[in-house]
Amino acid sequence: MREPARLQDLVLDSTDLEKFLTRLSECVAQTFSSDTREVLCSVTLLRPRTKGVIASSSDHAREVDEVQLSFDDGPCLRAARDGQTYMVQDFTTEDRFGDYAPTVLEHGIRSALGIPITLEGHTAAGLDLYATAPDVFDDEVIAAAEGLAAEASQLLRMAVHIAHLTATNHDLTQAMNSRTTIDVAAGIIMAQNRCGHDNAMTILRAASSGRNMKLRDVAAAVVESLGQQTPATHFET
Repeated sequence: MREPARLQDLVLDSTDLEKFLTRLSECVAQTFSSDTREVLCSVTLLRPRTKGVIASSSDHAREVDEVQLSFDDGPCLRAARDGQTYMVQDFTTEDRFGDYAPTVLEHGIRSALGIPITLEGHTAAGLDLYATAPDVFDDEVIAAAEGLAAEASQLLRMAVHIAHLTATNHDLTQAMNSRTTIDVAAGIIMAQNRCGHDNAMTILRAASSGRNMKLRDVAAAVVESLGQQTPATHFET
């Protein structure tokens, strides 16, 4: 798996991100609902071997999305898979989705809108809107919902970027700490054996090879043999 895709999975598994997407779903549902109709919203995530609802505006919204997942078809799943918007004005006259249409009608849904959320790698997501009235999703609503989906995509990409920077910083800190430990151990060996830095490093490498241990672990053992804690590098990030 490519690094951005792996980091993306870590971000998408974050509880805080789920809270963000839940708030987004609630905001969308509230924005497009009115006194005469209720609009439900959820976010569906598709991975190579799994799919599921990761956020919803209500229990009813999650329940309706689960119906679509059970059929493995519907406007929202197609939007996530195909990368394009799918709209249903009235499920009573809809014939593209087989038995899914009459089943979702039983849950009080008359129209639906599926909008893709662009992600990296083999992961796909969709912003799913359902309405209890027909002909709810006109051009103005679709444009507004597509704008929200685009913002969600940008925020997810930003979160992945931040996760990448955090991981890179952690790796850099670990590498510098290892270098510091090795340098301190080399200094100890130089003092004990009255030798230069090159000879001290040769001794450390020989011990690493002979004991089948990482060079940093051998260096840490040398430092700890004098009753000292393994040193850490301190620097500004």
